[in-house]
Amino acid sequence: MAKASLNITAATVDPGLLDLPWELPLDLWPDETIAALPKGISRHLVRFVHLSGYIVAIKETSAELAKSEYDMLRTLQRLDIPCVDPVAVITNRTDAAGEPLLPVLVTRHLKFSLPYRALYSQSLRPDTAKRLVDALAVLLVRLHIIGFFWGDVSLSNTLFRRDAGAFAAYLVDAETGQLFDGGLSNGQRENDLEIARVNIAGELLDLEAGGRLQEDTDPVDLSSGIVAKYRELWSELTGTEEFDASERWRINERVERLNELGFDIEELAIRSDATGAHLRIQPKVVDAGHHQRRLLRLTGLDAQENQARRLLNDLDAYVATNRVEGDGDEEELAHEWTVRVFEPVIRSIPRDLRGKLEPAEVFHQLLDHRWYLSEQEKRDVPLAEALTSYIDTILRHRRDEAAMFNPPTGTITMPLDVIDDEEDWRKLV
Repeated sequence: MAKASLNITAATVDPGLLDLPWELPLDLWPDETIAALPKGISRHLVRFVHLSGYIVAIKETSAELAKSEYDMLRTLQRLDIPCVDPVAVITNRTDAAGEPLLPVLVTRHLKFSLPYRALYSQSLRPDTAKRLVDALAVLLVRLHIIGFFWGDVSLSNTLFRRDAGAFAAYLVDAETGQLFDGGLSNGQRENDLEIARVNIAGELLDLEAGGRLQEDTDPVDLSSGIVAKYRELWSELTGTEEFDASERWRINERVERLNELGFDIEELAIRSDATGAHLRIQPKVVDAGHHQRRLLRLTGLDAQENQARRLLNDLDAYVATNRVEGDGDEEELAHEWTVRVFEPVIRSIPRDLRGKLEPAEVFHQLLDHRWYLSEQEKRDVPLAEALTSYIDTILRHRRDEAAMFNPPTGTITMPLDVIDDEEDWRKLV
């Protein structure tokens, strides 16, 4: 086959795409091109492939669906929605005999992310499952705020990154998604929510049938948790609040609550009644990433929302300790914290361990580990001492999450041994 006959749609074409064996059906691609990474359940054939020093996911589908999903993912990225990065759509594939082959969608593998099935060692604990469902609820709210109807909400269509004791959810499959300029109706939101509840229950029941869910876990109750979490968050972000005009402090309180949830208000509608005795407030535009943006502005560090919150707590403590009254600009002290505290910690991680976790997650876990050590030893453990202990007793025993190979070109057949959460860390200390 003449590879020049390929049609490649991409914002920026990686020349390495031309070297992949497009003349073969995806299920026949040679082992040397395949990256053995954990993946979720998909209605289409999906393979992970090495490309120019990074990894891409290639999905066989129809030309129409591939182009539609590619465009949708690019739109979601522009709207700052957590999702995978679309790389290209490849059409006009033929085999050596000139027979047509299925078009493909190429997306970039999200580093340090895992499908939900990889987030257990022997079994998925109830608290871990709950945090996955909570993360998916937050993602669903963000999607609905911009007017996106997913249509196939599930754990399988989501990737998860660790986020300072919680998880951050990323949309993987936008094939069924639609974006509505006028926003979603209550019926559309409820439909998506019911799809999520049913799909999650099915996925957890599947884990239960395979002995991968702890016996005291109720899959149906867990799946219903997304409904409760979604309604709580949606009400806080979009709900109307009325109060007496003398209680104007409640305006700032509402803003602070939204900031604590990780959202900024770009517009706030405030109306008084005819008597002027009562006020009515409602957020008009809510933007996610409050702590992410502040950390990026002060330090240039890009982190997940909860990671950013944790790093900012340490940064704020540093600023409070080192600021002389009437002196010391916040941005200057933030730069000093980055150079003197954060960066030395990350540089101290041995090179062979740097694929274990994202730098911001490493720093968060180090702060937790230092606190546990200080509690155990009844003294203030220095950061350098805690770092040595953390590297030797915790980080060294984790599986790499930058890209999990097992083996590099083989097939993953065993459960992934992922050290999970604070409880596991305590056992290792």
